[in-house]
Amino acid sequence: MSARLLFPRPAVARDVLTFAGRAARLGDGVVRLQARKGVLAMTCAPLAPRSLVDATPFVLGMRTAPVDPELECDLAIDAAALAPDLDERVLRLPDSAVTASWAGVSPPRTGWRDGGALDSARVSLRAQWGIAAVARQLPTGAGDDVVHLVRSAVWGESDADLEGLPRGVAFAAVGLGFIGGAEEPTLRRTDVWTRVSFARGHVLTRGPVAMGLTPVRATGNAG
Repeated sequence: MSARLLFPRPAVARDVLTFAGRAARLGDGVVRLQARKGVLAMTCAPLAPRSLVDATPFVLGMRTAPVDPELECDLAIDAAALAPDLDERVLRLPDSAVTASWAGVSPPRTGWRDGGALDSARVSLRAQWGIAAVARQLPTGAGDDVVHLVRSAVWGESDADLEGLPRGVAFAAVGLGFIGGAEEPTLRRTDVWTRVSFARGHVLTRGPVAMGLTPVRATGNAG
């Protein structure tokens, strides 16, 4: 494992660090780094199932950047542990890698077909709606399992305004800073995957997709 990532320009290093900082606040806070032939692909999972029986869809965020062409790696790290260096073209990696179940799930390289486009303003609106819905449904003092259940119900639901994709696609796009203005992100599909490509990055999703919200009720004695 290389102790550092070397980029061609300081601006690229800053961009990568910004993506990692946003990824640290979403999902499990892990980012997967894959470098090959001068390109670094960074992937995080704002939404992912926790077990084989968890119906939460995979929603991955991906951004690429030019990197030292001699670097080859495929590892997952704590996104918050990526650090700047005195050399502004360099980012320092943490001492050890981490594991994440979603990191073993990779979209195919080929077989994608055209699937239309979305409107970035509508994507942003659906993310805002979802954030408000999560806040409304979370019981006071909710534990981690309940939080996951509520987030999965809201963000995993199929949304007609997003061409039937899970609402978590909007959550990932906004949370990772992919929406920078008016644009029409394109859709590409395989039999099980959909990729939404923005100017600033990609959101990929793989089913299943929930078809309706399930209200979450507090348990235990009210008094």
